[in-house]
Amino acid sequence: MNTIPVLKLYGTEGCHKTNYYKLLLEETKLPYQFLDVVKSEDHASELRGLYENRKLNFPTITIGKKKLRNPYKEELEKWLNKLIPSRLEIVHDKEHNQYTLDINGELAKVQ
Repeated sequence: MNTIPVLKLYGTEGCHKTNYYKLLLEETKLPYQFLDVVKSEDHASELRGLYENRKLNFPTITIGKKKLRNPYKEELEKWLNKLIPSRLEIVHDKEHNQYTLDINGELAKVQ
């Protein structure tokens, strides 16, 4: 069974970086949870629990058990593709009688 790991974005509405990640995640069309660490002490506590220093390091994105602190767009894409392979697009190239799959810049082919 292919399951999608839970995606969470820890941040706050007033943070421009948090809002940037909200837009990126909405573009993926994957379901995610936004956890406002300023409005909710439960969310803040959950985020603190992810770090040994117990600080509110946001924005932080979790994909299942993988934690990404303020990642570059390319790093986020890489981990989404790695942890959720079903989001990768398989292309049927009828002209060359093959299927292709772009995996983080590497092209896989089946002929």
